[in-house]
Amino acid sequence: MLDGVSSPLAALDHGSPDLSRLRGARPWDPESDVVLICRRVWNETPDVKTFVFSAAEPRRFDFQPGQFMTWEFEIGGRRVNRCYTIASSAARPHMISITVKRVLGGEVSPWLHENLRPGVAVRALGPAGSFIGTPRPGGKYLFLSGGSGITPLMAMARTHEDLAGDADIAFVHNARSPPDIIFRSELAALARHHAGFRFVPICEADSPTEAWHGMRGRLDAPMLALIAPDLAEREVFTCGPAGYMAAVRAMLGAAGFDMARYHEESFCFADLAPSPETPPAMAEAAGAGFRVQFRQSERSVLCAPGTSILESALAAGMRLPFSCSQGICGTCKSRMVSGSVDMQHQGGIRRREVDQGMILLCCSRPTSDLVIDR
Repeated sequence: MLDGVSSPLAALDHGSPDLSRLRGARPWDPESDVVLICRRVWNETPDVKTFVFSAAEPRRFDFQPGQFMTWEFEIGGRRVNRCYTIASSAARPHMISITVKRVLGGEVSPWLHENLRPGVAVRALGPAGSFIGTPRPGGKYLFLSGGSGITPLMAMARTHEDLAGDADIAFVHNARSPPDIIFRSELAALARHHAGFRFVPICEADSPTEAWHGMRGRLDAPMLALIAPDLAEREVFTCGPAGYMAAVRAMLGAAGFDMARYHEESFCFADLAPSPETPPAMAEAAGAGFRVQFRQSERSVLCAPGTSILESALAAGMRLPFSCSQGICGTCKSRMVSGSVDMQHQGGIRRREVDQGMILLCCSRPTSDLVIDR
């Protein structure tokens, strides 16, 4: 490894299945494999931790760098789902890691930081996601990340390192202050050992313990011109807060960049949430559509043709759990007691769950009257 500082992932065999069992491990099957065991936890920054997992029995994870898993945690007596990107290398198939920033006032990340320890079992679904980047030999790339959006790009960089790739990668990361630079030592080591890999951290301010002497502020067009004067020749991958990615898109557009070479990822699901509009109300007035009864709450709504159950329920004033609204995260999973739906999901539910009558409300459109156990 890189001078012993590339990553704590280098020493993950302790406490996990022995090598002879790993060699015979079958692939992780999202349809039948559910449980992951936390094997390691360490601090990346004062408010960011990495959690490493393997299957309860030896399994090989087949994923592409940049993909995510949907995680299910028991918090306060109820199940909560969240999507977290796999941060580890796709070339190391027996364990996976996620790196999570503690969000003040959040429900899940504080619980993870305080309660998730080696030996704790959790449930996971996936991998899934189309934000994928395996640098091609000889290719030229620009990775742009802000805050905890660094994780999918780190998976790409780690995979590139493990495969001894020779791509030209400029990895730019925005952080609040020097101690907030996630994966700082590992990325610096990658840059020292590979002529084609450059790490350019940008900090908004000094910290009480360290003055910053690198690029300062937020990424802007002059910085981008210095970092990547050959921008037009590069493939760009971006992940970070919505405002950060909007600024990146604007900069690239102003520079005349070919946006067909631009890729981004975000788990800002609030931006994707369905908003109540007129079709459900119009359906109610006209009596058109299918009736959906919610057995536990004793509520019923009318779904207009082509409208999802979640959209119609929200428009009727119901409060239901959801996050992505795209059939990804599984938060709105519910049991359908009777009826039929057209469900077009993106990996947020297993085949066997569908066979057991489960549906995702956000991407299910009734094709008959329904009864939902919620």
